[in-house]
Amino acid sequence: MLKAKELREKRANLATQAQAIIDLADTEKRELTAEETVSFDKFHKEIEDLRGQVERIERHEAVEREMNESRGTKAAKEDRKGGGYETADSDVAKVRAARIEAENRAFDSYLRNGFSDMTPEHRQIMMERRAQTVGTNSSGGYTVAPAFYDQLETALKAFGGMRQGSTVITTDTGATMPMPTENDTANVGAILGENTQVSEQDIAFGVVNIGAFMYSSKSILVPLQLLQDSAFDLNAYIVERLTERLGRIQNTHFTVGTGSGQPHGIVPQATLGVTGATGETLSLIYDDLVGLQHSVDPAYRQGGQWMFHDTTLLAIKKLKDSQGHPLWQPNVQAGQPDLLLGNSYIVNQDMPVMAADAKSILFGRLSKYFIRDVKEISIIRLVERYADFGQVGFLGWARADGNLLDAGTHPVTYFANSAT
Repeated sequence: MLKAKELREKRANLATQAQAIIDLADTEKRELTAEETVSFDKFHKEIEDLRGQVERIERHEAVEREMNESRGTKAAKEDRKGGGYETADSDVAKVRAARIEAENRAFDSYLRNGFSDMTPEHRQIMMERRAQTVGTNSSGGYTVAPAFYDQLETALKAFGGMRQGSTVITTDTGATMPMPTENDTANVGAILGENTQVSEQDIAFGVVNIGAFMYSSKSILVPLQLLQDSAFDLNAYIVERLTERLGRIQNTHFTVGTGSGQPHGIVPQATLGVTGATGETLSLIYDDLVGLQHSVDPAYRQGGQWMFHDTTLLAIKKLKDSQGHPLWQPNVQAGQPDLLLGNSYIVNQDMPVMAADAKSILFGRLSKYFIRDVKEISIIRLVERYADFGQVGFLGWARADGNLLDAGTHPVTYFANSAT
């Protein structure tokens, strides 16, 4: 298997080949031919595929490093039986791993057989993880084991990217959370004359409220035969299905939500930064991106990020700056993201595609968008409802909300394509 560094170098080489196509067309002062367009798109598809491979390898390497660090330093006392060394950290890690394994087995037993048919040991483990019951006990409302929640949370981040750039917080209750703001940027100090009283200048305080909407995965029906006989990882199957459903709807709302019966999305809450010139309904130019970047105050610009749809990224990759250099830059350094005008970007498939009046690009301190989760994901096992079909239903619940924390100086702005 190629290492992450080698894959990054391969990406850089592909980017150079793609850029050569653009350079040739510019030199000959013409548009790309159909064949060149196919080749250009093919190069960049390979570039994006390689990026996914690099990220997976680097995540795996990070996990390995964390596991190695958790083993700690070897103790001075030698294990007489094995001739090796044992450490306190190693023992803790083993106990934790055994606990997670026991929880996974208990949860798998719950999915296949229900609470009443579990062994006393597995039932005790699930009782320890039991949440406020939804409906009756026969419906089986139980909080998912931490291992299940971790997998679900990781997968949610993969849907569109809102959880990648935002600030995510978890609370114990779903009560409305007021997030105070203040804007004193218009006020300045003053020179005080002799024997002159100090004047007063109050600070304008505000508040942004974040609540908790109840999200449902809708029910997933699994045949009894599959539950009883399946040798594959049933946990992973259920997790994947629930993840796809909850992940899609939450990412959509966090991106373009109206705030009416759903979260306030980051796009509607962002401030207009740049509007494309006439004719830029399906396109943009270098000056638009520079203008959008500088429409954000320098206090927020440092550490700012871009967000757009993948089709917008493809259009951006064909742009050059005033010196003829490509705006998009593949990064060959391990652990570092690709850059656009010096800032990293997030591809979010729920962002509007370029069209007339579309708010197609965001820039700014995306971490000022707060996502609030309430406790953990819960799952309900529905037995009687689908008994006559020989099926068991599974239903996932998640409580969440989101909003942009803007104290008045607009940390996130957007580019709007021209209306005509």
